[in-house]
Amino acid sequence: MAFVTGALLIDAPASALNNLGAVEGARTDNTTGVKLIRAKDGPYPYVSAQSFKYWLRQTLDRTVPDWRAAPIYREEKVAYTDANPIEYWDDDLFGYMRAPSKRESAKALRAADETRQSETPTSETITRVAPFRVSTLVSIAPVTPTDDFGVMARQEGNPVPHEHQFYRATLKGLFSLDLNAAGTFSYRQKTGSRNLDDARIDLAKRIGLDHLTDQKAFRLPTAQRVERVRALFDGLARLEGGAKQALHYTDVAPAWTIQAVTRGGNHIFGHVVGATVKGLPEVKVESLAEGLRVFADELLSPVYVGWVRGYLDAERTRFEAALEDGVLSPFKDQIRIQHPRDAFMTIAEDLGRKVAWLA
Repeated sequence: MAFVTGALLIDAPASALNNLGAVEGARTDNTTGVKLIRAKDGPYPYVSAQSFKYWLRQTLDRTVPDWRAAPIYREEKVAYTDANPIEYWDDDLFGYMRAPSKRESAKALRAADETRQSETPTSETITRVAPFRVSTLVSIAPVTPTDDFGVMARQEGNPVPHEHQFYRATLKGLFSLDLNAAGTFSYRQKTGSRNLDDARIDLAKRIGLDHLTDQKAFRLPTAQRVERVRALFDGLARLEGGAKQALHYTDVAPAWTIQAVTRGGNHIFGHVVGATVKGLPEVKVESLAEGLRVFADELLSPVYVGWVRGYLDAERTRFEAALEDGVLSPFKDQIRIQHPRDAFMTIAEDLGRKVAWLA
């Protein structure tokens, strides 16, 4: 099995990308706070994995012309997608859970909903563990949020005060894509592995998907699997989203990335980026060199480093010096430095040539 294993940095110079709502005990009733991890060394702003995946789904919908997003259906107190990974690319890569209600009220609601005419029939509970996984994006160092006080004063009478928090931080996240699972749909009777019920199995047979009988699974053609992965990486490179963008416009497209195709799912780049004593981003070349040496037998590809010119230029100079005649020099031919978007696209193109990675 092979995985695309990677890490990314988002530069948030004055941002409030994921909020928690009202702040208890604040000076004004309508104060909005940011999400924080409260640790012994201070508060760490973060963006939840759910928010990050929402940004990515929205970006894919808006910017990737061929992206096929599943319709979403509402049923009383639950909502779910069509749960058809054969037809819909986000159901394939982001996973799903679908447990059809057998209550008469739910059946009546489904029957009366005209938007469900093309819904895939679901006869039993089906679930799919997402091939694409992402961590919570957390500030690399503790940061005390700034309290910004403002007023609405364009109307007659007393101004209406309001307040919100924002921060200056570098957010680090990890991601992983199970290449074997992308485009491969199991029908084993096991939680997370029962991706297809009878209707979806019939669809797989009807359109001629490859039947992996030993694995009890169906698989899309290689070209279609690569196309979906390429679209996902294109979305990561173009990432847009985040709260308070009208006030703190923040480019959330990754300013720095590192990724490689690895044989196992363990994350070899998790400690490559950290913070200096001043809380500034630092690329730990010794950590990277150690990881490349220790996991040499698990690396299946070059190491694709994406780095925007103008971001952490001093760190980039130090990194390039380590590649030329420093601790990274033994891996000079193995590490490629490009713009993050080019790095994502290069690895997608290499996937098309290295079919074994998808096996």
